[in-house]
Amino acid sequence: MSPEGTRSVGFIGLGQMGAPMAQHHTGRGLVVHDTRPEAVAPLVKAGARAARSVAEVAAACELVSIMVRDDAQVAEVGEEVIASARPGTVLAIHSTIRAKTAEDLAAKARRYGIEVVDAPVSGGFMGASAGSLAVMVGGTDEAFERCREPFGDWAGLVLHMGPVGAGTRTKLARNMLHFVSFTAAAEAQRLAEASGVSLRKLGRIVRHSDAITGGAGSIMLRPTTAPLEPDDDLYDILRHTRDLGEKDLSLALELAGELGVDTPFARLALERFGAGLGLTGDEDD
Repeated sequence: MSPEGTRSVGFIGLGQMGAPMAQHHTGRGLVVHDTRPEAVAPLVKAGARAARSVAEVAAACELVSIMVRDDAQVAEVGEEVIASARPGTVLAIHSTIRAKTAEDLAAKARRYGIEVVDAPVSGGFMGASAGSLAVMVGGTDEAFERCREPFGDWAGLVLHMGPVGAGTRTKLARNMLHFVSFTAAAEAQRLAEASGVSLRKLGRIVRHSDAITGGAGSIMLRPTTAPLEPDDDLYDILRHTRDLGEKDLSLALELAGELGVDTPFARLALERFGAGLGLTGDEDD
């Protein structure tokens, strides 16, 4: 699917994420639709064509992206697309939903020769604006190949995760880490505040060092969560990481105890840290 070879790309749902994503498609004969005229107007000014309905977008485009609020809206809009799209159309769902919602739509669409991919994104409004999002695609190999280039208009990383539903399952795991870390950050801030540390300066330190080390992603290198074998190339590296982590968590918990700060995440982290890295058994002690 190239700019010259496509009739057009459609985008439905022009909210905080959808609008900047769609903006990057304006060189592809973009057709857009949203229930709010004020959301459509800037895209039209940039060269897109406004559609009066979901059906109009679906009838005109080979690739139709939807970025709406939740499962109910995805199901509603997705079925409208399927009812009006031509055989060979790819329907891409960028909303974060249940995997089953995408799977059910894919089963319905297949009967009409339409492909569905679940393609949620990560990187927030900033990544959407910069065109540097990560997109996790679930769908057939053929559908992925047809989406890869257009998705590259607004994504810096486009990965095929597996069949329909795999993109959503990846996004839910990624977001679980994201939002759990916010709760852990709140716990760390309580400890810092009780210690008399500037929270704003702590935040600057965290953002600076995570940009260097990669944060939690820096230890997500293995293809399995099974225990590490001693001859694994990562064994000594992760054992060193465990030793440092357990030491520092113990020191933080000691400080928390002295200050009377409850730190349940830190206690749980210390308890499970080694096993989470794949290090278990007496040989690791």
